[in-house]
Amino acid sequence: MSPRSSPKGGFLPIAASLRALLRFAAASSAAVLLSGCETLGYYAQAINGHLILMALAQPVESVIADPATPKVLRERLALARSIRDYAARELNLPDGGSYRSYADIGRPYAVWNVVAAPEFSTKPVESCFPVAGCVPYRGFFSRDDAERHAERLRAAGNDVNLRGVPAYSTLGRFDDPLLSSFIRYSDAELARVIFHELAHQVVYVKGDSTFNESFAVAVEPAGVQRWLAATGRGAGLKVFFELQERRDKFYEELDRVRARLEALYGMPLAPEAMRERKRAEFAGLKKYLESNPRFRDAEPNNAFLASFATYTQLVPAFERLLQEEGGDLEKFYSRVKALSTSGPSSRGPLSMPGR
Repeated sequence: MSPRSSPKGGFLPIAASLRALLRFAAASSAAVLLSGCETLGYYAQAINGHLILMALAQPVESVIADPATPKVLRERLALARSIRDYAARELNLPDGGSYRSYADIGRPYAVWNVVAAPEFSTKPVESCFPVAGCVPYRGFFSRDDAERHAERLRAAGNDVNLRGVPAYSTLGRFDDPLLSSFIRYSDAELARVIFHELAHQVVYVKGDSTFNESFAVAVEPAGVQRWLAATGRGAGLKVFFELQERRDKFYEELDRVRARLEALYGMPLAPEAMRERKRAEFAGLKKYLESNPRFRDAEPNNAFLASFATYTQLVPAFERLLQEEGGDLEKFYSRVKALSTSGPSSRGPLSMPGR
């Protein structure tokens, strides 16, 4: 399905958007009729949730022009508009209708993702669908639905991680709007989210979430650094580098714990002995997380580690590819697209080693 907007960002009536989504919904539902009630229920909530979100979307220009729009929101939308234009003009990211509308969704997150991993594995349990392929999570528009799914996974003996997500991408099939869940982020964080989600429209490999997310995460700092420098935000650039350094150290610590656990789970130990050593590893990680305000209340487990690995495992490899191309994003995207058409063994950690 092609985007509904012209390259200049014009909008078709929302009814056309809904008709397109309903056609997509019908095709998706037909494809999973033999997959069981739970799968159909999952598709139903996803389709309904997205329909509601799209119905709330209004063109950014209209929201800015509306006298009832608060000044702060008007300023954030104007900034997001300039970031969106910069992404297309300077970062070679798609210049379609995505992030040229705005939706106030009235909740802190767009969706809640549920990730599960077996008791003695850091590999996520995958869910497979006709459209997206196999993915290491399920996303829900309702926290209650997410909680119910998480409880089923726990009852089956899995470690589970549930977290709110401020944005998601439909890969260019629809004109994804800016959302109230992230529009008031700091300038750099707002740019980061927009660049990340647009990167998914450049390359998406069905069934390889680690490749997809790591690529989008690698695009983030490349884009944000350039945007901050180009717009004279020197102070913001300094803060961004400091934050990036802290994030890298955080991810490296998670990688070390994950590597130790993977080695542990491969040992010929009795289950209780393995559980005891697992508990010790996560007790140490819990102490480390308590020093990070964002994760102070997090309960680390295999699924927690798996959820981060999906987003970070191949980032260093993608960053090296960008360096090899002298920072030229267009050439970098071409390299990544070429990799995306190869088999998993060719684009995986053997050819693109992780941390």
